[in-house]
Amino acid sequence: MRRAMARQAEAERERRAVIIKSEGEIKAAENLMKAGERIAKTPEALHLRTLHTLAEISSDPNQKFVVLLPVELLKAFLRERKKR
Repeated sequence: MRRAMARQAEAERERRAVIIKSEGEIKAAENLMKAGERIAKTPEALHLRTLHTLAEISSDPNQKFVVLLPVELLKAFLRERKKR
């Protein structure tokens, strides 16, 4: 009887953990969506975010290889893609 109760309690804890984790994922996705919308409104914000990311990953430059592409090149690529 004790084992059955212990298994039931553990299953309930696992169920609650899954729910809490999924709620956290939903909030994280919503925050990412809001951040994306804000960055999309101002191109300068995207540029600053890119520079910030480069500064973060450059702590050990011997282990990284970064290729920078102009934003205009990416925009031209996206325009061509939309035409098709």
